[in-house]
Amino acid sequence: MMRFAIGYRRGAPWRGTLALVLGAWLVHATSWAQAQPARQDVIPAFQKLDSIEARVQGCVTCHGQQGQGTADGYYPRIAGKPAGYLHHQLTAFRDGTRSYPPMNYLVAYLPDAYLKEIAEYFAAQHPPFHAREGAPPDPALTRRGQALATLGDADKGIPACVACHGKSLSGMEPGIPGLAGLRPAYIVGQLTRWRVGERRAAEPDCMKRIATRLSDADISSVAAWLSQQSPSPSTTPEPSNLVRMPLACGSQR
Repeated sequence: MMRFAIGYRRGAPWRGTLALVLGAWLVHATSWAQAQPARQDVIPAFQKLDSIEARVQGCVTCHGQQGQGTADGYYPRIAGKPAGYLHHQLTAFRDGTRSYPPMNYLVAYLPDAYLKEIAEYFAAQHPPFHAREGAPPDPALTRRGQALATLGDADKGIPACVACHGKSLSGMEPGIPGLAGLRPAYIVGQLTRWRVGERRAAEPDCMKRIATRLSDADISSVAAWLSQQSPSPSTTPEPSNLVRMPLACGSQR
């Protein structure tokens, strides 16, 4: 991380000091980790300071050592999602087109090459999914959600989720994420942010068009149904298929 952070942008007099402090912390953390006895029940800490495992420590603090996310779904699963999608999101956080202060600050001074490396690392991870928690939702709610996810709603101009995110909800290369394993509160939050304009993608922004056609009840129902789907044993995104997609989508360019 430090080889990119130091000297990346000018005009920030505090950056050099911050870089040195972070560098010292990483050296100390590495030394401490290497001094600990080996354990078989945990993933070992990074062994080399100049390694991808060391560079993603800021990510795994919240998203898990392999990007599996948290059991309660507050921090989403990023493992196995298309590298192009992850890179676009990291770039959006860095450039301020997607807002979440901890992420904005974390990647504020990181160059594209660094963000691409992080994206490719997590795209290659395939840890087990967390078990679903809580009671199943109301069947009436999930029936509407299933219809939206698998068939869409022609009267409202809403295509099926599976048309782009894949029949197994594992996503599509290069820029459409998998939905399997996400918790309903996270799905509701992201669809709402698309609808009100807090999330944006490259034009034509297909998710913006879809989200604005969804009512609050639609969002709740599709989130409830999606959260109940068992992830496929293979979490690999489907290959790009622009012919199948019902809308032009800038993220697939």
